[in-house]
Amino acid sequence: MLLMSSAILVGALQGQAAQAQVHIRPAEVRLAVDAERQLRVDVTDSLGRRMAPGSVRWFSLNTEIVSVDSTGIVRALRPGAARIAAHVGDAPMAMATVTVPELPPARLELGADGGTRIRVGSSAALRVAPITRLGDTVDVPVTYRSERPEVASVDMGGRVYARRSGRAVLVAAAGGIEARLEADVVPNPAVEYNIGPEIGIIRTGDVARLSVIGRSVDGMAVSGFRPEWSVAGSGATIESDGVEGVFVAEQPGSHRVVALIGAEAMASTVIRVEPRTSPGEVVLIGRGPVSRHHSGDMWAFEGVDGRDYVYLGTYMHDWLKVFDVTDPANPVLTDSVQMDARRINDVKIHANNRIAIATREGASSRLNGIVILDLSTPAHPSVLSEYSETVTGGVHNVWILSEHDVVYAAHNGTSDIHIIDISAPSAPREVGRWGLDKQRKVLHDVYVHEGYAYLSYWNDGLVMLDAGAGTHGGTAQAPTLVSQFKYPIPGNTHTAWRHGRYLFVGDEIYPSDWDGDADRRIDARGYIHVLDYADPEKPIEVARYEVPEAGAHNLWAEDDLLYVGYYQGGLRVVDISGELRGDLYHQGREIGMLLTTDENTTVPNWPMTWGAQVFKGNIFSSDLHSGLWVTKYQREPLTP
Repeated sequence: MLLMSSAILVGALQGQAAQAQVHIRPAEVRLAVDAERQLRVDVTDSLGRRMAPGSVRWFSLNTEIVSVDSTGIVRALRPGAARIAAHVGDAPMAMATVTVPELPPARLELGADGGTRIRVGSSAALRVAPITRLGDTVDVPVTYRSERPEVASVDMGGRVYARRSGRAVLVAAAGGIEARLEADVVPNPAVEYNIGPEIGIIRTGDVARLSVIGRSVDGMAVSGFRPEWSVAGSGATIESDGVEGVFVAEQPGSHRVVALIGAEAMASTVIRVEPRTSPGEVVLIGRGPVSRHHSGDMWAFEGVDGRDYVYLGTYMHDWLKVFDVTDPANPVLTDSVQMDARRINDVKIHANNRIAIATREGASSRLNGIVILDLSTPAHPSVLSEYSETVTGGVHNVWILSEHDVVYAAHNGTSDIHIIDISAPSAPREVGRWGLDKQRKVLHDVYVHEGYAYLSYWNDGLVMLDAGAGTHGGTAQAPTLVSQFKYPIPGNTHTAWRHGRYLFVGDEIYPSDWDGDADRRIDARGYIHVLDYADPEKPIEVARYEVPEAGAHNLWAEDDLLYVGYYQGGLRVVDISGELRGDLYHQGREIGMLLTTDENTTVPNWPMTWGAQVFKGNIFSSDLHSGLWVTKYQREPLTP
């Protein structure tokens, strides 16, 4: 029963907005796909007395999972977890959680690795995908059977064992539905088997690719077997990749690899692994201490005057810092450029070294956008122009496509990439835009490499665009979608860097109770996902780099070394040479580190390394708490 009228509520909220409490009832809901539920709002004053809710604004924070109308009726659209928000006057927003369980499978897709022709005495893995009516693949128990087990039997894990020539029908069942697959068992000329090639001594983290080779009675090689691979003991793994087994070890020692070829046939080999050692170290070269306020991202470059500079953004501060780093051991602060902003998160330099782009957030005028700097005198840059017309909500990160004279700006307001023409830098203008076709989304970062743009779309994962490569019809001003890669929520896809066939994608996970206060320890988390982009339309995750008890931030890769600003874990250097698989940290591929903290810091003994940039042989990093750091990765001197 409502105890107060809307008119009384308005007056109460004017005097007690800070004390009013809003609650959604029920606060937790479980709904099947396509089901609906009415949500309601309770409002209480500072004494706990109920108040009439008045006008309520409803929002779904996960519109792909649930929708909510203006009356508070929630409808489940697809499986997942979602948040519903209700906003009443000036009171704090209330939240409810909606859980939509998975649908049962509507069909099964059934196939066999390598096709349906299987040699007698060998085996193959069945692959079954339970698909719901919405097209989602679900993880449900699957059972298997063979209608002719004397020809081909199948075990509980879905592995088929060919026993004699003939045709067998294999059946997979899940969720009350079945799928059938006809398999032909054909003669096998092989009478013995070996694993090859012979592997010498390798290091932890090195990848070895193995295969099974059969021999016929007359000694002819027989290939094409797809065995079940395993490694005895711990400290190493092997995965199937077509006809190959992909081996990698985290621990040194002798590891026995076993290939189960068929019900009565197997082969094995031993791989010797040595520790992956690194004689190098990260050496401190110089400092540009900033301890009166917090620092943001930075960029190093050679100015038109032939000297070297670093431009450093700031957090909760309105000055862009300018350092002369021609002598990297003694950075000199030459100027500070004031802007109307509470955060200058990012700064990038055009390839001509004549203009810079700085991002703005939190402007007092609420006109954020970007600032274009004239670098004619790089030690003392001046504001050439500003652009905020379509990006007033703030720009968090940018990338300059110098050859096209356009800027890709990640706009906080739309979470789209706004494409801004700077061919006339004193009169920038928007010429294009690209974004995911959904309402609720968060775009954090953009990075462009060899004609492809990589957009870090938080819980929507990593989006790859053709931004002028031309493979998918895209141009710099009108990019087109190539692929999207998502890992489970919370994804927190924060940043990306391409190196060879791999894309290194970093998460950013802050504590749930963090309120934006940078004047204290921040226990960040998150790690680096290594994605194989050999097929850019079907990227796959193959490895990871995770520092325990720390959180990943920005990346840079050069000469088979990955440089990571790992927040409280400091600056990290990782060997990314060769093929990458598995856990890079535990394999010993980390070859150097340095904690960016000293007496000149806003938070003593707590580094928060922002990132790294390799420039003229040195590593330039910024730290949220302590400003600019100049280091070098020093390799062991060569022995004559």
